[in-house]
Amino acid sequence: MFTETKVSGQVENLYGIMAEFNDPESLLDAANLARLEGYREMDAYAPMPVEGLAEAIGFRSNWVERLVFVGGVCGATGGFMLCWWITVVAYPHNVAGRPLNSWPAYVPITFEVMVLIACITAVVGMLLLNGLPQPYHPVFNVERFARASRDRFFLCIEASDPKFEPAATRQFLARLNPQEVMDVAL
Repeated sequence: MFTETKVSGQVENLYGIMAEFNDPESLLDAANLARLEGYREMDAYAPMPVEGLAEAIGFRSNWVERLVFVGGVCGATGGFMLCWWITVVAYPHNVAGRPLNSWPAYVPITFEVMVLIACITAVVGMLLLNGLPQPYHPVFNVERFARASRDRFFLCIEASDPKFEPAATRQFLARLNPQEVMDVAL
């Protein structure tokens, strides 16, 4: 196995301790109890969305919505200013005495550039904020974790949690009636 020596509040060579559950209700109950017990650094893995699980593990709001809004505003501003610059500054062209700055003609381009930049910002923001691409994660070291995408539910309390003590955390997870409790090596 591996040694469990403390290094600056963490256990060396141990990412966390993981419990396997058979159904989403057991996982949700376990996550709520872990939160009540004082654990804050944990993650849950399920093959399908489990309503209330994000709140149970303490998921904080993300920045993707704000980034998309800023990207959309920047795209709309950039599209409008590009149209204005082209028709007023770079290539002014008088057509039938119309004003050079005819903003209604800019609306389709402004809208399209806003949507394009907002979508690109959403994809890039989602990837960066999720830490993707991530070809390796310590939970992949657990052999039974392969079933997380099919029919099993997992709760992992990470060693970075201030309350994490290997023996106490293992006992706590064992009290939740899991299928199995496993160490997650780095």
